[in-house]
Amino acid sequence: MTTKIERRIKIKYRIRNKIFGTAERPRMSVFRSNKQIYVQIINDLTGTTLASASSLGMEACPKKEQAAKVGELIAKKALEAGITTVVFDRNGYLYHGRVKEVADAARNSGLKF
Repeated sequence: MTTKIERRIKIKYRIRNKIFGTAERPRMSVFRSNKQIYVQIINDLTGTTLASASSLGMEACPKKEQAAKVGELIAKKALEAGITTVVFDRNGYLYHGRVKEVADAARNSGLKF
């Protein structure tokens, strides 16, 4: 029997076999902890992080609102860096809740997946 963490890691590797970030279309990776949410835009060819955003310092509002703000922030940073399209990597998490809020906010702010 597998634990919840082992299950997520199996799903993560299955997703990462299909998703790869390039310079033209980098990978937008989401990490969700119990208290915070972190997003990075990564070029997998060079292994560099092009932009990043997190919910650190936003403890005053609910988690879903934090996720939406992080999505808007990462979209703003990406557009400033000249990135318009990305590949969304949900990192093994289900696409609902805070992960969905990040994706929707980034999409509404101008990023294309």
